[in-house]
Amino acid sequence: MSAVAPIPSETYKLGFIGAGKMAESIARGVVKSGVLPASRIKTAHKGARRAAFESFGVGVAEHNNQVVENSDVVIFSVKPQVVKDAILQLRPLLSEKKLLVSVVAGVKLKDLQEWAGHDRFIRVMPNTPAAVGEGASVMSLGAGATAEDGEIIGKLFGAVGKIWKADEKMFDAVTGLSGSGPAYIFLVIEALADGAVAAGLPRELALNLASQTVLGAASMARETGKHPGQLKDDVTSPGGTTIAGIHELEKSGFRGILINAVVAAAKRSRELSQN
Repeated sequence: MSAVAPIPSETYKLGFIGAGKMAESIARGVVKSGVLPASRIKTAHKGARRAAFESFGVGVAEHNNQVVENSDVVIFSVKPQVVKDAILQLRPLLSEKKLLVSVVAGVKLKDLQEWAGHDRFIRVMPNTPAAVGEGASVMSLGAGATAEDGEIIGKLFGAVGKIWKADEKMFDAVTGLSGSGPAYIFLVIEALADGAVAAGLPRELALNLASQTVLGAASMARETGKHPGQLKDDVTSPGGTTIAGIHELEKSGFRGILINAVVAAAKRSRELSQN
């Protein structure tokens, strides 16, 4: 590939093709973190989603081609079933001067690059906690994406959480874990709160305690560097309350259920990529 013009890292404009929840999560997080002002972000929508983006200052155009024409970095954030048509319709505008990014689950770089007509493409698997600055993202660079391109996207997504690089062949598993994982944890929080209500706590207190407990446990796992099993053992006294609760979780196959959830989501991601 011939040398491409670098993206102006201090002044580039960001466009979203797709105005759904994921695009909103990323855009909100980027604006909140100060990485980009809302005035340098644009998307397109004709319906109710306009208000969601306009509420924090993002410009909303009528058509996707207006977004591409006015953007240096274009993030495709649409459903897997429509991403091909979305890229093909915009292909005449997708020159190598623009850095293309996909956050679409289950769609491989080789297909994205073929549809776009060039390989200055980066695939990212983010998750919705990016909206509150706690996203977990993984990226893989296409053959035409430069190291500087990777740094721009790393800074963009790193400002709304943590980001790692990985080989694209790992992305189905990434989707099953961090992509779909927040939904699993929301179920855990809801179930913990329900248990506390059953044990006598008022709903609001139960939800607050459950959410903070999950947040605190995750912070300990990330910041102490200890194995989760060791952290579990540290709070589990002989004959105490915690081991009684863990016993019930083990009897119900708690670990296996979570493992199966990740594997099932990863399998679905593979199915989408094959279709």
